[in-house]
Amino acid sequence: MATAAAVDVLVVSVAGTIGWSRGARELTDGLARAGARVVQIEAGRPRDVRTLMLTDLREAHAAQRAARRGIAEHHPRAVLYCSTTTALLWPRPGGIWLDATTAANRPGHHGIWQRPVERRRLGEAPVVLGWSPGAFDGARDAIRGEPVVVRVPVEPSATVTAPLLERELAAVAYIADPVKRRLDLTLEAWQRARREGETLVIAGTDGAEQPGVRFAGRLEPGSFRALLRTARVFLATPREEEYGIAALEALADGTQLVTTSAAGAYPARALAAELDPRLIAEDAGSLAVALRVALDDPSPEYAARAAELLVPYRRGSMSAVLARDVLPRLVPGWQS
Repeated sequence: MATAAAVDVLVVSVAGTIGWSRGARELTDGLARAGARVVQIEAGRPRDVRTLMLTDLREAHAAQRAARRGIAEHHPRAVLYCSTTTALLWPRPGGIWLDATTAANRPGHHGIWQRPVERRRLGEAPVVLGWSPGAFDGARDAIRGEPVVVRVPVEPSATVTAPLLERELAAVAYIADPVKRRLDLTLEAWQRARREGETLVIAGTDGAEQPGVRFAGRLEPGSFRALLRTARVFLATPREEEYGIAALEALADGTQLVTTSAAGAYPARALAAELDPRLIAEDAGSLAVALRVALDDPSPEYAARAAELLVPYRRGSMSAVLARDVLPRLVPGWQS
């Protein structure tokens, strides 16, 4: 009869953002494909509070309680924490998978207690994983050994997509947070760029429709990807971006990415620059110009080249990295 002691890795996460919930599931599946016996435990997200300091404390306590339950129940050989916040109050050392460091995204008083604890945890972790090469910025010197890039995988949502010039919809944007994603800039740039008959569909939020703009609200993942496959352009206007999975999904479905350069790791920015640097802009005027370039003069073979650049973001690539570079350092005496 199998026992709980057979578990190789316990993945600990907090039900925070949609991106992190998806990432934790993908990590768990990737470890299983790499040959590990793995269990994921997810702490519920605490109610919202006023400050980032208190938010992180509440999430860290929730993760601590979840980790204790998981360790007691499954007796794992190793623990892997999803985010530095999840690891801040860990009951047992383990690996850490992060999208950004507290040192980078909690400046000033927002991270006054988190930053020094983070440095200790990064130094104690047997292995530190990052969603992108930029994920380690701000605390790279605190990490023991070489960190490992383990990307949240992004797969095409269909085997065949329509060529860009045959797609019926001009543009799509995803704006779950109108302030962080700068809805105002998106609308201004689009109104400057659009021509009669062209429509921008904004997913993730509701709003008052205006000429050439339609709000789709919150969509299920499958519906959002179906929308991407009908669009020639994905418009992204963040001021700062840690990963930006919607932009990567757009590229995976062959949709051109028009974007601000944005601060933060934002791996899609580098891909967009390699695919067509004309489509990276900063203000409403230059974004409008970039939109017209994408709509009127798309780069040949954009979709095919995007697919090549996204090979490191496929599930098979994730599993290979976990098997080769993570499990031998994370699990004592690991043998696949």
